[in-house]
Amino acid sequence: MTPPWLFTTYSVCSDAAGVAGNLLAIVLFVSPLPTFRRIIRSRSTEQFSGLPNIYSFLNCLICLWYGMPIVSPGIIFVATVNSIGAIFQLVYVSIFITYAEKAKKVKMLGLLVAIFAIFGIIVFVSIKLFDPPTRQLFVGYLSVASLISMFASPLFIIHLVIKTKSVEYMPFYLSLSTFLMSLSFFAYGVLKHNPFISVPNGVGAILGIVQLVLYLYYSNLSEEDSTEPLL
Repeated sequence: MTPPWLFTTYSVCSDAAGVAGNLLAIVLFVSPLPTFRRIIRSRSTEQFSGLPNIYSFLNCLICLWYGMPIVSPGIIFVATVNSIGAIFQLVYVSIFITYAEKAKKVKMLGLLVAIFAIFGIIVFVSIKLFDPPTRQLFVGYLSVASLISMFASPLFIIHLVIKTKSVEYMPFYLSLSTFLMSLSFFAYGVLKHNPFISVPNGVGAILGIVQLVLYLYYSNLSEEDSTEPLL
């Protein structure tokens, strides 16, 4: 028989990991603020793209739905972090649409409508066609696919750092926050015995370690070989 104190310890540890993951995620959510302050000041989206925010919005919606009690009871911290993320991304997309030129504005509005439609279909299908255990599997696989596909961004940054031998495009604190957030949710998933949380965040933590190692290596290299900064 498992002693009651062990359940309590697991609960406290998993809750601590969930809270830490939420706090670290907020750091990531606010990181684009300087970009959007610039867009508001210049009243133009310039050469910025709104596609990363559109995709992040869809990812947050899918993961938010996965964390809801009707889909996956007992992992409320997944729902809270992604609800906050969805709000941030929707605000960013709205600002982009407001200040974008007509062609970009129409394209982004169309994509935003498509995101809501896709999310509506996922919610409808998961409720109407699946019972609770199968519903969790269905939405869980979608959330894992969405999260892992987002790792294309760190892979691009890693490739860019190796190619340019410069860490200019990989801010240290952003990489550190990404690693710590992924590590926190990896621990949260392990403690909750939920591979749909632990697996993608485990991959994210590994990529975070790679980014930090590259940062240390190339930042030291740039100190030894003083070169002109990249334009």
